[in-house]
Amino acid sequence: MRVVSWNVNGLRSVHRKGFLPWLKGARAQVVAVQEVRARADQLPEEVRAPPRWKTHFVAAERPGYSGVGLFCRLEPDDVTTVLGIGELDVEGRLQIARFGKLTVVNGYFPNGNGKDRDLSRIPYKLTFYRRLFERLEKPLRDGHRVLVVGDFNTAHQDIDLARPRENRETSGFRPEEREEFDRWIRAGWVDTFRHFHKAPGHYSWWSQRVGVREKNIGWRIDYVLASPAAMAYVQKAGIHPDVLGSDHCPVSVDLDPAVR
Repeated sequence: MRVVSWNVNGLRSVHRKGFLPWLKGARAQVVAVQEVRARADQLPEEVRAPPRWKTHFVAAERPGYSGVGLFCRLEPDDVTTVLGIGELDVEGRLQIARFGKLTVVNGYFPNGNGKDRDLSRIPYKLTFYRRLFERLEKPLRDGHRVLVVGDFNTAHQDIDLARPRENRETSGFRPEEREEFDRWIRAGWVDTFRHFHKAPGHYSWWSQRVGVREKNIGWRIDYVLASPAAMAYVQKAGIHPDVLGSDHCPVSVDLDPAVR
């Protein structure tokens, strides 16, 4: 069973760049997308409801902003989309979908930069991290099988970005953001990619400046975190930088089908 996560940086945009052929060939049972930037009724029909896929979308109240979506081979048993804090829920950043014994949490974690890259959104970002952590504490403690996938907007360690020294004061690599990520790991969540791949040079986001992606000057800010109970079924994890169409690339995990 393959679960894939991809910040598409506009689903309508990536559709024009070959999203549906990629989806068809992804060999995935669940594809979680972030930064949809559209309401479901604004998406082309072939994207909103591709043949043999079940879909679910959550949009931000602000037009053309944020938003998450799920493409699933099987209908989820249920989907929750709110954390119970209005200022968080209006941005359409969350889906918690249950498939039998497996729960997939699709999160588009906020960026800490304000409109002028002034770090003013870091408190908001940390509130989202903490509220979701609290929401998942009991499932984690009770031994449930949970994957948290998405754009976390944080590079966890020096190894997770090409130029750590130059970015220590940049949102996405500031100490308070990394500490919040550390809290998840200390609680027992497993960074599935790092479990299998210890080497540097693996990134999931690149600036759109000319030549940056070709030189692999990137950040690893897209993750699949697994609860220990889910990790027991994870067979491999991957990052797919060859997939173009967004400034991010997809990340994935393959699991024993018995996880469900």
